[in-house]
Amino acid sequence: MESKRLQLLEEEEKKKKKAARMGFNTSSFLRKSQLGFLNFTGYCRLAHELRVSCMEKKKVHIQSAESSTVISDPFSLILADTNSDRLFTVNDVDVGGSKYGVINLSGLKTPALEVHMHKNFYFTNRKVNSVCWASLNHLDSHVLLCLLGFAETPGCATLIPASLFTSSHPGVDRRGMLCSFRIPGAWSCAWCLNVQANTCFSTGLSRRILLTDVVTGHRQSYKTNSDVLAQQFAILTPLLFNGCRSGEIFAIDLRSRSQGKSWKTTCLFHDSAVTSLRILQEEQSILASDMAGKIKLWDLRNKKCIRQYEGHVNEYACLPLHVHEEEGILVAVGQDCYTRIWSLHDAHLLRTIPSPYPTSKADIPSVAFSSQFGGVQGSPGLLMAVRQDLYYFSYS
Repeated sequence: MESKRLQLLEEEEKKKKKAARMGFNTSSFLRKSQLGFLNFTGYCRLAHELRVSCMEKKKVHIQSAESSTVISDPFSLILADTNSDRLFTVNDVDVGGSKYGVINLSGLKTPALEVHMHKNFYFTNRKVNSVCWASLNHLDSHVLLCLLGFAETPGCATLIPASLFTSSHPGVDRRGMLCSFRIPGAWSCAWCLNVQANTCFSTGLSRRILLTDVVTGHRQSYKTNSDVLAQQFAILTPLLFNGCRSGEIFAIDLRSRSQGKSWKTTCLFHDSAVTSLRILQEEQSILASDMAGKIKLWDLRNKKCIRQYEGHVNEYACLPLHVHEEEGILVAVGQDCYTRIWSLHDAHLLRTIPSPYPTSKADIPSVAFSSQFGGVQGSPGLLMAVRQDLYYFSYS
């Protein structure tokens, strides 16, 4: 495996020195498509292949916003907000445990690729099981974390105001308080953006789903047959999709009572534990990955698998999927530490990116993909965090 990784890294370096082959450019593809020599599907695939193959790795320089020191704590995970102008980070510390930070990505618009991390005093000695952005006061005003219990300390869901790191809405943001909800053994979490429940979040527990209203404190519980490892709310309809250790995928209609018989809808099945769910924008299909390395696109209307993405590697880890529908891109990091990029429309594997470090369970990269890192008119590309380093792959 190490020999293969080094070989791929060597090929990556050679790609930097090679010019694109004659005729291999988007303008010639478009002209051929207009003349009828190339169908739309072929045009999209070749354009994707060209753009993804030309993504070049560059190291991002991370400075502390409070001082001139360079950030050296290894990354555990990164999560971009909706507008891709901030990156929430969980970093491991030497004494054990984790601390949190927010990176302002506006520096990616400059050739220097220098960004600033805003830290705060919050620290936890518990494992962070799941993270998502939460829109309580405004879009992505908070971060929701599920923390595993430690010794006699119970597990909890913690809601952290992003303003504790830095104010992105001057005059609107106020220094909020950190709120914790005692929730034992949460595997997953999700925040609802549907107007009928936009102050609620869900946590997936062992054989149970807990829906919590942050404002009123009201809780609603749904019993399941298996541990809930992945969750995502629909936006257009009040539905919560759940992926279970048993391989079952089902939706909960939030308008139904938890004690009734009609709350579970849209049942799909994988052969292994489902670790990630991504609803596509029209909410007529859903992507799911499992612990057998299978990534499937399901049609929610006829409940059939319509596409499968080959090459992903996973046996036991909860690894997220990253989808960018406008660019037609699907990104996933495998347990083998390779980042793979597929065409969303035809499941063609466009590129396999090796980790800059040897394969290790502790060094699985965390990635984010966006067409506008740094906000409106920002830089398109892929961010990869591994150990203490952050890399940027430009996507032009």
